[in-house]
Amino acid sequence: MSKIKLHDGKIEIVDITKLKPRDGNRNHHPQSQIDRLSEVFKYQGFRNPIIVSNQSGQIVCGTGRFLAAKRAGLKEIPVIYQDYDSSEQEYAHHVADNSINLWSELDLSGIGKDILDFGPDFNIDLLGIKNFVVDVADKGFDPSDSEESDKPHKVCPNCGEPL
Repeated sequence: MSKIKLHDGKIEIVDITKLKPRDGNRNHHPQSQIDRLSEVFKYQGFRNPIIVSNQSGQIVCGTGRFLAAKRAGLKEIPVIYQDYDSSEQEYAHHVADNSINLWSELDLSGIGKDILDFGPDFNIDLLGIKNFVVDVADKGFDPSDSEESDKPHKVCPNCGEPL
């Protein structure tokens, strides 16, 4: 079995004004994404460092997090500086970090069931799922028992009341 090279690095807290987004970043971040991630940071804090190349000095992974941190008013954020063997390797890491995430699929029904125990005050927007609603069926309600069984049964994600 061949060994895989581990590129570790020390997390440093860096002044946000010293960071540069990647020139020609092909991953575009809509303002709604940046706003939502900013709210997640306010709730959770900053948990995933940004990766910056020692060669180019640019952000390789985490441009969206960088933009959201600025939006949230953070002055410093965690960064890991990395060395790359070539500009091609740096570029491949940048693109792969964005594109491989697109392969996954969220189990929205399972998430809907998971969060039922969190109570009505839990803000599901902090999950970061665009346009997520909890289906009443996930709460054990059988829509076929209703006179309006042909209509979709959704509940407010924040208060649990029928919509």
